[in-house]
Amino acid sequence: MHFIFKIITHWLVAAIAILIAAYFIPGVAISGYKAALIAAAALGFINLFIKPVIMVLTLPINLLTLGLFTVVIEAGLIMFTSHYIPGFIVSGFFPALLFAILLAIINSILHVSKK
Repeated sequence: MHFIFKIITHWLVAAIAILIAAYFIPGVAISGYKAALIAAAALGFINLFIKPVIMVLTLPINLLTLGLFTVVIEAGLIMFTSHYIPGFIVSGFFPALLFAILLAIINSILHVSKK
């Protein structure tokens, strides 16, 4: 039961972080809470199953950039997600890059504050 509560809490925190980040980044729009919850679930699924494969495939460039290419990968995954989630719109790569950075910062703040 504790495990399910933890997953739901992470999902809700991610949705709140998406809403906050979309508010501050021009070029990123979210239509409401439902779209934020679906986007958070989709990003969680993509980060769980697709991102590790991409990270292994791009390991050489990631090593050369000292891990900074990970943010570029995350921006690409956000753009990929926005194509398939109605109500979650990212207008280009640069807004997706800023969104990825701000989303990571907000997620880390919210996850630290809930402990």
